[in-house]
Amino acid sequence: MSTYRVVERFVSINGEAARAGELAVFIRFAGCNLGCGYCDTKWANESDVSYEELSEDDIIDYVRRTEVKNVTLTGGEPLIQPDIDKLLLAFALEEDLRVEIETNGSVDIAEFKALGGNVSFTVDYKSPSSGMEDKMCLANYNYIDKGDSVKFVVGSQEDLEKCLEIINEYALDERTRVYISPVYGSIDPADIVDFMIESDMNDVKLQLQLHKFIWDPEERGV
Repeated sequence: MSTYRVVERFVSINGEAARAGELAVFIRFAGCNLGCGYCDTKWANESDVSYEELSEDDIIDYVRRTEVKNVTLTGGEPLIQPDIDKLLLAFALEEDLRVEIETNGSVDIAEFKALGGNVSFTVDYKSPSSGMEDKMCLANYNYIDKGDSVKFVVGSQEDLEKCLEIINEYALDERTRVYISPVYGSIDPADIVDFMIESDMNDVKLQLQLHKFIWDPEERGV
């Protein structure tokens, strides 16, 4: 049986995306293939970060004990974990759970979407201020559907303009759920609203990261 490097597991509310405000059990994996300038979980990507090695059964048993139906697999980057497909297949047997994968947008999701089951994807588009925009796998927009989400984290006017460009180029507002989220402390959310009005951005949602308003923005395990 495979094992996975898990740096955190906890129950909280979803801070963003389609189930924001709902209870969720979080499984955070170690390691990421990107280095975004505004990353708020850099500690999870350090080479010497402490972690538990948990099997598929360990993870699912933990989720079951929480009695929470929403499961968020996050990181780091979940889709670069060895044998993550086996964990997704194991979750597919748990039909009453709703599994969301938060992925940074650099990993091709085609093979994971093909697994089917009860898994949805929240795919980031890394805006210019992240320093990682050139790593985006734009082919992912061929596979996402109405059950998935695309999230733009923006910290500047340039980021907003790029967000609009990508939404229009790939008709994301027709294909899937689209969210714009500000880099905490870098841009006034009111400026995002103004831009949305000026740009006629229908079927796009502004979303603030709830956990950063409820708890200290640096707090872990929330």
